Amino acid sequence: MSEQTPTPPEQGTALRRGWTTGACATAATKAAFTALVSGHFPDPVQVTLPKNRTPAFSLAVQEQGDGTAMAGIIKDAGDDPDVTHGALIRAKVRLGAPGSGVTFAAGEGVGMVTRAGLPIPAGEPAINPSPRAMIQQAVGEVAAQFNVPGDVEVEISVPRGAEIAIETLNPRLGIVGGLSILGTTGVVIPFSCSAWIHSIQRGIDVARAAGLPHVAGSTGRTSEKAVQAHHELPEEALIDMGDFIGGMLKYLRTHPVPRITVAGGMAKITKLSQGFMDVHSRRGQADLGQLADLAATAGADETCQERIRQSNTVAEAFDHARAADVPIGDAVARAALHFALHLIDPQQSQLEILVFDRSGHLVGEATSAP
Repeated sequence: MSEQTPTPPEQGTALRRGWTTGACATAATKAAFTALVSGHFPDPVQVTLPKNRTPAFSLAVQEQGDGTAMAGIIKDAGDDPDVTHGALIRAKVRLGAPGSGVTFAAGEGVGMVTRAGLPIPAGEPAINPSPRAMIQQAVGEVAAQFNVPGDVEVEISVPRGAEIAIETLNPRLGIVGGLSILGTTGVVIPFSCSAWIHSIQRGIDVARAAGLPHVAGSTGRTSEKAVQAHHELPEEALIDMGDFIGGMLKYLRTHPVPRITVAGGMAKITKLSQGFMDVHSRRGQADLGQLADLAATAGADETCQERIRQSNTVAEAFDHARAADVPIGDAVARAALHFALHLIDPQQSQLEILVFDRSGHLVGEATSAP
């Protein structure tokens, strides 16, 4: 690859960033579709990822015949302890019906969604929305380059994916038969507590030095964009805290700003409400029983509570609560605020908790007294 080793999060660390399964699937698709319409595989193949990254990937396998083309790329997860590191991500493409656009199929080792509450509906291949968008963009680039329709069926496969998936949360989530194709930005950031918390602290230092009265820590890209728009915040006020909510708030206790917002998705803030300071999946899962009890305090009847307890995911539990007109997002935000206030100096800072859904819509909020 060119750009094989993206810049580490901090100078002086030995941690390498890597590429998501979604980025690898995108590159494999672009190479295969190019070969299908031109007869030649680009190797390396360059793709455009979010944030204008343009890495080039070397092909590990390539094959063409019978109206199809297939390319594969070995995933490099950098220094992240990712179970898919070294996996072969393959894309097999064939022309689709006129006007069909890009359609997706699950090949060997890619799971199928069987339950509600995930970003992809039941009955679809477990290829998440962001990788689908990246693949669609790559297909569009090739179609424009060769002046051909972009009607393509893309089949993603991962040899040994079903075996690898046993080590993930997929079986619990109702994704059967293999792995999910994931990645919002295409880049894997190594799971390093010290490096990430160091960057959080430096972000707070920069905001304080600029005299900003308000900082917002976000658990991910969707919540960051949403909270920035919600409060019209400058870039310098945005703290990429990831899963380390406790690490950010503890630093703000001794390095306060007048106003702090913690913004995150439904599952992450639910975990915060249950006392998790590090909300990464490695630290445990949200307790749907506790979430049902919390819903009861917001007016949920026994039927709604039981549906929440039996939910596959926190997102599905929120759907049940909303269907019953139970303001579960506000209840979660209040509980998270109650816990998080113990981590800061409430005499120095006002704390706000915002809960966003996967589309970036505000579904819950709570604020401490000024």
